[in-house]
Amino acid sequence: MERNELSAAMFVLYLQRRIAALDKQGPKINAVIELNPEALAIAEFLDRERKSGYVRGPLHGIPVLLKDNIDTSDQMQTSAGSLAMVGDPPAKDAFIVQRLREAGAIILGKTNLSEWAAFRDPALPSGWSGRGGQTRNPHLLSGDVCGSSSGSAAATAAGFAPLAVGTETAGSIICPASLNGVVGIKPTVGLLSRSGIIPVTHKLDTPGPMARTVREAALLLNAMRGNDPADPVRKPHGQDAVDYTALLRPHTLVGKRIGYPAKFDRSGLPLLLDPQFSQALELIQAAGATLIPVDLKDPSSARLDEAFQMGIQRELPRYLATRTGIPAQTLDDLLLFNAANAEGPGQATLIAASKVVFDEQTYNHLWGMIQGENAAAIDRLLVTHHLDALVSDVASPAMNVAPLAGYPGVMVPTGIDEEGAPTSIFFYGPRWSEARLLALAYGYEQVSNARRAPEFKP
Repeated sequence: MERNELSAAMFVLYLQRRIAALDKQGPKINAVIELNPEALAIAEFLDRERKSGYVRGPLHGIPVLLKDNIDTSDQMQTSAGSLAMVGDPPAKDAFIVQRLREAGAIILGKTNLSEWAAFRDPALPSGWSGRGGQTRNPHLLSGDVCGSSSGSAAATAAGFAPLAVGTETAGSIICPASLNGVVGIKPTVGLLSRSGIIPVTHKLDTPGPMARTVREAALLLNAMRGNDPADPVRKPHGQDAVDYTALLRPHTLVGKRIGYPAKFDRSGLPLLLDPQFSQALELIQAAGATLIPVDLKDPSSARLDEAFQMGIQRELPRYLATRTGIPAQTLDDLLLFNAANAEGPGQATLIAASKVVFDEQTYNHLWGMIQGENAAAIDRLLVTHHLDALVSDVASPAMNVAPLAGYPGVMVPTGIDEEGAPTSIFFYGPRWSEARLLALAYGYEQVSNARRAPEFKP
């Protein structure tokens, strides 16, 4: 674009054709639930700005896909994949969408998801929604896409947009990023605004970037951050001024102390099950890091389901009150609509949320306990072993503990297994450590060159 070899309008047209050929036809990935009819006009406007000498930043004219639980006040729906939410668009953009538009990003469309961010019913297949159908993994079409940001991950992997935004409550960015072979950033809870995002619980909900490289994901994180007075989390002073690309330099692993699952310190089953992770550890060590075997204990937090159900009962009606012209104006409306339309495999989680006895003090106590014990499990390792960060395979407790602590993490591809499915490594650490984690993830990415383009295998 800087060399005038590509325009935003050309880029949008190319991606629209690619989506038509591979998402709706051919392998039928079914990751994009809706395209923005205004995308080309927006691209042409941004091209005129660039031609006049006005460039808003690195994302000027860059198409971005949004998960279909992020509000946009345009011609597109925001439905969480539910037919009960189809009707009038939201009255205003989500805060992070406002930030993206200001940065010059083009909202190309919305991506499919596990309906209601996987909080409709435990029987719900990952990547399935009543409105969008079933998303497929572009690497292995018969493989798992994981949930709930499955559409954002699959679309990024398949090249339907260079950037996508997912959301996570407990694993919904990092798991699909892993299984679809892309980079996913799960930020510290509250780093990015949650305003205008269909909620589960503000104790854990967060949007996050998904991209093919660490640098691209960091640029997207830069663009979405900002001070939202409506978000209940108060960030440390200066946090919104951090440039998450600043530490992305060569040799970022030199001299760092990184903890890893002790099970990989012994020969046997873990090495056989995930040889790509074992190789990743070797590369990290060869790049100058000191690796420390650790044993992360999963607190197996009690009353977790109840805490999530209370969050839905508390937060969802407040969000629905901001919407008009849709069938579900209340949680009861939603339950009745689903029952009447027999949509999907059930709605056990939503029913349980409607029936749970809510008490604000109990709600805060439960989440304080859950977040506290999971944070302590990580903090204990960081302090005891004087670690800069930790890494994990996707079959270790970190995949649960880090999200429940509200702590940040970065998922990075490590290659492809024998069946053709992507493999990954998860970098995680304490609250507000995104810049450090991205630097370490970048260091690994540069020495590994492990990401693979999808082959759309059956």
